[in-house]
Amino acid sequence: MEGSSSRRARKCTEDLAGILRKSWYRLRLSVRHSSRVPTWDAIVLTAASPEQAALYEWQLERAKRMGRIASSTVTLAVPDPDGARIGSGAATVHAISALFRHLLKLGFGPLQISQYKLDDVLDSVDDLCKNNEIVQAIVGFFSKWHILLLHAGGDSKRVPWANPMGKVFLPLPYLATDSPDGPIPLLFDHILAISSNARKAFKNEGGIFIMTGDVLPIFDASTIVLPDDASCIITVPITLDIALNHGVVVVSKIGDMNENHSLCLVNNLLQKPSIKELFESQAILQDGRTLLDTGMIAIRGKAWFELAMLANLSCHIVIQELMRSKKEMSLYEDLVAAWVPAKHEWLTQRPFGTELIKALGGQKMFSYCAYGLSFLHFGTSSEVLEHLSGPDSGLVGRRHLCSIPETTACDIAASAIILSSKISPEVSIGEDTLVYDSSLSGRIQIGSQSIVVGVNTEGVCTESQDRIEFILPDRHCLWEVPLIGCTRTVIIYCGLQDNPKRSVEEDGTFCGKSWTKVLLDLGIQETDLWSSPVTQEKCLWTAKIFSIQTPLKMFSLGMWLMGSRSFNRIDMLSMWESSQRVSLEELHRSIDFCRICMSSSKHNADLACGIAKACLAYGLLGRDISQLCEQILEKDNTGTDACKKLLALSPVLQAQNPGVLPLSRAYQVQVDLLRACGDESSACSLEQEVWTAVAHETASAVKFDNLDHMRDSSSGQICMPRVNSNQGRTLSYQPRRAVIELPVRIDFVGGWSDTPPWSLERSGCVLNVAITLHGSLPIRAEIETTENTGILIIDDANNRLHIKDPGSICTPFNKDDPFRLVKSALVVSGILHHKIIMKSGLKIRTFAAVPRGSGLGTSSILAAAVVKGFLRLIEGDESNENVARIVLVLEQIMGTGGGWQDQIGGLYPGIKCSYSFPGQPLKLQVIPLVPSTQLVRQLQERLLLVFTGQVRLANQVLQKVVIRYLRRDNMLITSIKRLATLARLAREALMNGDLDEVGDIMLEAWRLHQELDPYCSNEFVDKLFAFADPYCSGYKLVGAGGGGFALLLARDHNCALELRKALEDASHLEVQVYNWSIFLG
Repeated sequence: MEGSSSRRARKCTEDLAGILRKSWYRLRLSVRHSSRVPTWDAIVLTAASPEQAALYEWQLERAKRMGRIASSTVTLAVPDPDGARIGSGAATVHAISALFRHLLKLGFGPLQISQYKLDDVLDSVDDLCKNNEIVQAIVGFFSKWHILLLHAGGDSKRVPWANPMGKVFLPLPYLATDSPDGPIPLLFDHILAISSNARKAFKNEGGIFIMTGDVLPIFDASTIVLPDDASCIITVPITLDIALNHGVVVVSKIGDMNENHSLCLVNNLLQKPSIKELFESQAILQDGRTLLDTGMIAIRGKAWFELAMLANLSCHIVIQELMRSKKEMSLYEDLVAAWVPAKHEWLTQRPFGTELIKALGGQKMFSYCAYGLSFLHFGTSSEVLEHLSGPDSGLVGRRHLCSIPETTACDIAASAIILSSKISPEVSIGEDTLVYDSSLSGRIQIGSQSIVVGVNTEGVCTESQDRIEFILPDRHCLWEVPLIGCTRTVIIYCGLQDNPKRSVEEDGTFCGKSWTKVLLDLGIQETDLWSSPVTQEKCLWTAKIFSIQTPLKMFSLGMWLMGSRSFNRIDMLSMWESSQRVSLEELHRSIDFCRICMSSSKHNADLACGIAKACLAYGLLGRDISQLCEQILEKDNTGTDACKKLLALSPVLQAQNPGVLPLSRAYQVQVDLLRACGDESSACSLEQEVWTAVAHETASAVKFDNLDHMRDSSSGQICMPRVNSNQGRTLSYQPRRAVIELPVRIDFVGGWSDTPPWSLERSGCVLNVAITLHGSLPIRAEIETTENTGILIIDDANNRLHIKDPGSICTPFNKDDPFRLVKSALVVSGILHHKIIMKSGLKIRTFAAVPRGSGLGTSSILAAAVVKGFLRLIEGDESNENVARIVLVLEQIMGTGGGWQDQIGGLYPGIKCSYSFPGQPLKLQVIPLVPSTQLVRQLQERLLLVFTGQVRLANQVLQKVVIRYLRRDNMLITSIKRLATLARLAREALMNGDLDEVGDIMLEAWRLHQELDPYCSNEFVDKLFAFADPYCSGYKLVGAGGGGFALLLARDHNCALELRKALEDASHLEVQVYNWSIFLG
């Protein structure tokens, strides 16, 4: 039986996964459709040096290419001036000033600044500081911007292996399995996801949101309540033992409080307080905890304007004085203290404290305490592994973009995390070990709970023709660093729990052993490590212990230094003493970031290319080739050549068994490869083959043989055999007439799981309801024979088309042809080669008393009515199941590509849960639900059907979704699977009479629909749903979305009446509420 602790851990992981997924959903939506979901106007990272800033700029540009940052967002990495340590507060001021200047250079700024004044601003710092009018105009303009500032500078002493990449860009494969062929998620990416929700909290008022690069705060940041004209620090309740090593916020006992958060005025700030200080400062909460400073600060209104003024008027003065005095200004101690009156006396004793109080002290600081916030700190190597292998390990993708041999050729623990790495045979990797951006070849043994980053032994084996033999003990870190001005790289190592800042006197360690023992065991003298052991701080950070040698010698020396006894001590000591050596401190200043970027891009591209090649040559194309190509193209100019080689392999795909590899999938891979090669013209030409293949696969699945019978072998068109007019002369005319009336449908959830090619390969489930509008059946088709030959088609707008020769009807139909639905029905129903055409003509009238683009399944249901009418005329099989199958093929011929749920929704009365099961033939199962009278009444009382007035075209949305499915986009596949599951859950909730649960399911379904395609909604629909939200349990657009009708499920009957009245009175919305009822047959 599962213990309570394990259940809590599982629930916590599920909660974290849910919050992260929702945050990523919003991030993707803001990047893909920023006009609907506003994103940050600018993202700024602080860096320790110009070289690190250049690396960060490369990462920011890559994040844009990979869809993490919107193209409209301005990005900037700002190094500390002259690489000096000025503190996070001064770095904040400096970054704001640098951003404003950067924006002015890009052409942003107030119109009232003349060109010559702008030149003065950009050319002379002194001119800017002297002209307060210009500064106010600039700050007033940019204070309306929404800015994310991420502190990512520093030297990462406690996570030294992250120094080459920057700690904020360390790998964090949470939810990596959601997109297995995409780039590996980084800590930075998850921070962006969380912050995208925080952007919502700012609404339309500008401001700045400050975060730290070594903390991932997992919570729903969209719920943050920000006070006007103030700063707001985000806090979380924490136990006292943890609070002793962090910043603590003391707040007022009164404020805005509820079960999820509190918003209170900040009374005091404490840094690493003692228990006594916590009690004396009244920092203890009623439950015995205290408030932890999470490092997140939101500033807007007057407080933001005044901070920006300070940054642009006094930045250079502050920095010059700090550099001269070698002092620092902290953000979390000094700068924020200006907003807390209780700290003013203390602040006057600090650098520029008086100036900070004068500039900022007029505004207040609040604490927004998020009770459910999970505070993940990445301050040490141990913490990094803990977050990957501890309670949150269920979030972790343990294999991503990697090449691993068969299990009989290597020994890799199941819990090991292999990211962006190539592992060769004979390599062993222990439990809970992280291997990232590496190529390991030779007799390599990596212990458990270790970290390996950027290590390439494959190249060493190739160059030296020797096989490396290397053992990394348990709980160690190993990484490789390129140096500026040096063609070689340096191999670095240390213990997992080593603190490079802890001195020899403070029991500092190297490789888990005290320095005293290290020196004694190895025979090394202190003066070999520290040139001035009397004046120099003796710690791992400053110890010149890492040799610059040939790779083989560096690995041997590494094993010796880590305690291996397999080497002769005298020989190794002599080799070590005679070699050039560097310390971590020197390495930090000498990292060749440019080589890191180039090497990483090439490494990832080669891995992606190898995976894609194997997929094309041996596999069934289960990988997303388009995503792999994106990473291949990150390589220098050779990326396109690699894609061309992959394209040369694609013809073999069409020779595969179509029962295993659908032709539509094979064609789509070729289209993606052509685009990756830059051949857009050929890609567009081949796209038509994709849709033709989908149509034929659909016809085959429903056992519809007419397509192949009617296809012209030379043109590929679907044409009807021409009727010999002489054949019909001996037949007498017999009048026949069929009238078909059908309801429309509303769908609660499950749409997209009914759509080919998904429904041809995977099971689907949809919950929908047949309804009448204003008491009438809105869909009608009248079909009758005529004495005159030919076919006359009349629609409900009295548009007419006379087709003299039925044999002239051929596909593909023009997408703008208003009669293509009836033409397609003529083709698929078989009526055109029936004897009835030989002796008479046809008159067809169609009616749809529904607005165009309604989303109520009108097109498919009208097609069902027409097909059913044709079959009745020729005395064919007009059963609902047969008609539904035929219409499925009809949708493909039309080019709209719809599924089966619309026609089933109209053909079968009442509420039903319908299923499809792939096979030959495709199996459809419709299960009618028998609701109670009370449930029917509640549904019709609480559910509002509202026409938005927005015209939507389902096929435009549908084509994007189908292409993503054919690409095997895992995010899309996961979303549609969830929609089908939600349909089953909604069926149960509905029959249990739990309409509130149905509302929750509708909301999740609507989120998933937007994940599939952000353009399924628009700003008007968002505004409508925001207006309806206080009254509703759930809402969504019907059908594929994009416009048409909305379903609004009110909380109760009274809320429904109030909402209906509010909508009728809301002149800015201009929507129409329709009367509807369930059609029970």
